[in-house]
Amino acid sequence: MDRVGFIGLGIMGKPMAKNLVKAGYPLVVYDIVPGPVKELAAAGAKTASSPREVAQASDVIITMLPNSPHVREVVLGKNGILEGARSGQLYVDMSSIDPMVAREVEAEVKKKGVVMLDAPVSGGEPKAVDGTLAIMAGGPAAAFERVKPMLLKMGATAVLVGDIGSGNVAKLANQIVVALNIAAMSEALVLATKAGVDPEKVYQAIRVGLAGSTVLDAKAPMVLNRNFKPGFRIELHIKDLSNALAAAHAVGAPIPLTSQIMEIMQALKVDGREKEDHSSVVHFYEKLANVEVKKKA
Repeated sequence: MDRVGFIGLGIMGKPMAKNLVKAGYPLVVYDIVPGPVKELAAAGAKTASSPREVAQASDVIITMLPNSPHVREVVLGKNGILEGARSGQLYVDMSSIDPMVAREVEAEVKKKGVVMLDAPVSGGEPKAVDGTLAIMAGGPAAAFERVKPMLLKMGATAVLVGDIGSGNVAKLANQIVVALNIAAMSEALVLATKAGVDPEKVYQAIRVGLAGSTVLDAKAPMVLNRNFKPGFRIELHIKDLSNALAAAHAVGAPIPLTSQIMEIMQALKVDGREKEDHSSVVHFYEKLANVEVKKKA
């Protein structure tokens, strides 16, 4: 069984790493925040003092980091993965970053004989905890097959989309669809409320038809219950949409609706809602219509 290094034990990374420990993988972990490291150590993982040390102790290295600059720093920076890496290792970046950055990093690690996959995830913290994430990967097929059993300890599905960077293109496509679904739901439920129709009954009426979706079933009940505790924070969705816009501009693919939902989320950030769940998009529409979408008493 491959020795696994895991770097980045945040909201998503910590439960993902715990699922690998539960599955029996020999794990060594690192994070700049000591609390989660201690928690993983208590669960049975070994600890390291730097990304370099993680690489030296691992056959497969996984990172789950906030954004592109963090991946560059952890891989290419001082005491980074590349300083401790050796030929034949496999590096899997499960962060959601700019696909162009994934390709840049892959070009650098390749010089040392390290094979890289980008394998971002979808599903938020609840699915990270129960190991049912959707994982979308880019990179060599042989490398993907080697780690697929490991990925399926963290996710319910793992799909190889294409070459390096393709995983993040798929993730950005996912984030566009999710964001616009939430915006459409918000518009619809605000319309129902303003028209004097029970929004919960409207939700129940449309959820089994063509308008039904996983997003609708996950987010409409949150809005109706006025529960905006984050499963996926607005500030993180802003980050993903920023990467989507950058990638789209780089390849010449206009994405005007993405620009609109990005500005809506930016407005919510200005209102101090960036730490709320992205279902909080409904607040933007509620302010415009001067109504509140909620269950009837």
